[in-house]
Amino acid sequence: MKYLFTIFLFGACFSKVFAQGVYDVAKIPDDLKKDAIAVVRNEEQFFDIKTIGSAQYDYKVAITILNKAGDELAEMNEIYDKFMIISNIKATIYDATGKKIKDYKSSDIKDQSLTSNSSIYEENRMKSINFVSLSYPYTIEYSFTKEFKGLLYFPSWRDLMGFGISVEKSSYTIQKNKSYQLRYLTSVNLKTDSIAIGDKIQYKWKSQNVPALVSEPLSTGIDNVASWVKASPNDFEYDGSKGNFNNWKTFGAWMYGLNEGGNKLPETAKAIVQQLIKDAKTPKDKIRILYDHLQQNTRYVSVQLGIGGFRPILAEKVAQVNYGDCKALSNYMKALLNEAGISSNLIVIGNGMPSLNANYSSMGQANHMILCVPLEKDTTFLECTSQYDPMGFIGYSNADRNVLMVTDHGGKIIRTPVYSPKDNYQIRKATINLADDGTALLSLKSTYANAQFEENLGMMLLEPSEQRKQIIGGTKVPVAELTSFSYKQPDKTKPVINEELNFKSGQLYTKSGDKIFLTINQINRKESVPPKVENRKTYFAVPYGYSDEDEINFTLPKGYTVEFLPKDIQIVSEFGTYTAKFTTKDNAITYVRTQSMTNKKYPPEKYNAYVDFYKKIYQADKQKAVLNKVL
Repeated sequence: MKYLFTIFLFGACFSKVFAQGVYDVAKIPDDLKKDAIAVVRNEEQFFDIKTIGSAQYDYKVAITILNKAGDELAEMNEIYDKFMIISNIKATIYDATGKKIKDYKSSDIKDQSLTSNSSIYEENRMKSINFVSLSYPYTIEYSFTKEFKGLLYFPSWRDLMGFGISVEKSSYTIQKNKSYQLRYLTSVNLKTDSIAIGDKIQYKWKSQNVPALVSEPLSTGIDNVASWVKASPNDFEYDGSKGNFNNWKTFGAWMYGLNEGGNKLPETAKAIVQQLIKDAKTPKDKIRILYDHLQQNTRYVSVQLGIGGFRPILAEKVAQVNYGDCKALSNYMKALLNEAGISSNLIVIGNGMPSLNANYSSMGQANHMILCVPLEKDTTFLECTSQYDPMGFIGYSNADRNVLMVTDHGGKIIRTPVYSPKDNYQIRKATINLADDGTALLSLKSTYANAQFEENLGMMLLEPSEQRKQIIGGTKVPVAELTSFSYKQPDKTKPVINEELNFKSGQLYTKSGDKIFLTINQINRKESVPPKVENRKTYFAVPYGYSDEDEINFTLPKGYTVEFLPKDIQIVSEFGTYTAKFTTKDNAITYVRTQSMTNKKYPPEKYNAYVDFYKKIYQADKQKAVLNKVL
């Protein structure tokens, strides 16, 4: 009897272990669950380069979703076009014990066009699966094969998919013929295993047991923490075009060749150019006139068709249809300038991306194109997709980075303009007339330049009714009655916006007996302090450097005088500077505040010092004056 009971117990245990599959959540180490919304149980990428123009990519991943915050990872979204074939898609969802809940069928796979609202020609499509579970945790698993018919780039790899996602196992393998040449970059200290298998060579990278990284304020990304690989072909073939990515010079030569003969204008367009510039005195005048013509007569439309995703549409075509993508409009502007006798160069740039790596050329480091006009004494950069940016202003997401200038001698790395904190200024003057009942009449006149112009441009372009709603809902001082407002760009050639607001506000101060307590900074006050982060991992930076100067002139309520006024404040740090000055004369208080911030990228160990600096500003912005009623 005891023997039979033992057999039964063993069988029951074996059955339970078998039911608890490889994706049983109980098997995840505790340190990988800490601070995690999901755990990558296993990710495998295998990229097999067949020829100069073809490859096969096999991908498999299993992710355990620990809570609702991880649901955004419960999907497969794979983009393809006519140069790729996706096949052999398999997908399964498992419960917390690793027991299979469902195998997804082909009917569960959505296949949709990715044509956006700004596109009229685009071949990108996406195959997608949405995994749904009513309980947590659960695990999704999917795999597919992608055939490449043309190789401009290789898939990249990073073990950490994002903040809050830990990794049990992740690996990347590239296989190639021994004679095939490629280049790759890796993160610091990542080991590369190279194995010869017959006439093939495999490069392998892997990562195991990587804890989740908590999201960190002002982070510039996780690449300094994660393991990653970026690889690129040397010689390539794509959509009938051949080229070489050995360096940026050869990359630029390929780009130049794509556009050769593409910037010719029809005779009617040439005549328009000559008519427009007939009274222009200088090259700068000609550029301004033709850039204005471009902005008024063309619009941005994305075009993504094979090599057309990299080759600009003919300038002749743009002249006919009056639209194009960033490449087409930049090339069209180049053609207009060429007709005016002014040489220019297309610029390949990563908009909102890091600078191009000067020592490593590859596709994927850039996503945009602008135009560069080198003159004898200076160089003008033109953002040709905007209908509102003044000539020469390219936006802070294009500024201060390495870019590729395409010339007839090949590519050349140059640097875009820097918008320093003093360039990205806000200057505001305000008058606040305080009434005895606590209400106030306010008049604010503000000027925003460069990056701060860009931040406020959307407001200027709104209809007045929408502007009114935004002001009432977004102004730091409560608006009881908005009497007038305006947003104007006084000089269309400069990135500067003037804002004027006049309104009545409710209670701005507190009363206690015969005394009034007045917070002096009413219009540009820091309302909170970012949290400190111990053992921070990632680098940090503010979005852009800026300089703010605010002056407030208070007229005191009748019968009151200043009993107490804070002392002047000065805070100096490597992150920026701050001053606050307080003066009083007759029946008025004048407050002048300045703050300048740098957008330099700082290492993680300096973050808490930044918080300390920010806290001092927060405390300085809360300074109060005390007013006393005169008997």
